[in-house]
Amino acid sequence: MTQLAALDDPKMRAVNERHGDDHGVNLGKLRALAKQLKTQQDLAVELWVTGDTAARLLAILISRPKAYSRSSLDAMLRSARAPKVHDWLVNYIVKKSPHCEELRVAWFADPDPVVASAGWALTTARVPGDLDLDGLLDIIEASMKDAPDRLQWAMNHCLAQIGISDAGRRARALEIGERLQVLVDYPTAPGCTSPFAPIWITEMVRRQSAL
Repeated sequence: MTQLAALDDPKMRAVNERHGDDHGVNLGKLRALAKQLKTQQDLAVELWVTGDTAARLLAILISRPKAYSRSSLDAMLRSARAPKVHDWLVNYIVKKSPHCEELRVAWFADPDPVVASAGWALTTARVPGDLDLDGLLDIIEASMKDAPDRLQWAMNHCLAQIGISDAGRRARALEIGERLQVLVDYPTAPGCTSPFAPIWITEMVRRQSAL
């Protein structure tokens, strides 16, 4: 914790706080520290319990994903309110867990929109897979426009992924995106692809065709 405190940069904290993350540690330096520590499951658990965002990010990096029980992962996800912690927990731990599919199904329909967003993120990772893509598009069409921010973002990602990976449903995905206009005005840095689904889908399909 002392090392993490020493790495805290007020300027970086100010930037991160604009995105909902209450820490000021450079992620490159955090990863370097994790590389020094290597996998230490007991330490990871202790760091997580502190509730400190930087400590939890470090905990994720030194964890052994398969060591966590289903109930532990569920509790961790529900307490992970900082966006970066939530994102890393889903991508670095849950996706590598033997409980991933069970949690995907449980979280997908959770009444807590932040928890549900994790279910949608795990679902997007399986597209096209053996999923009911038409059913997913039905839910997106009916619910994405008015969904809370983080759930809306996850649903939009799923919409884009369906449009990119399934040529047969691409027209419908594009039409839904155009009609709902979700993230149409999202600020996008030069050289980056807009998260607005029609632009995202079109650009990724173009890149795939160019390969």
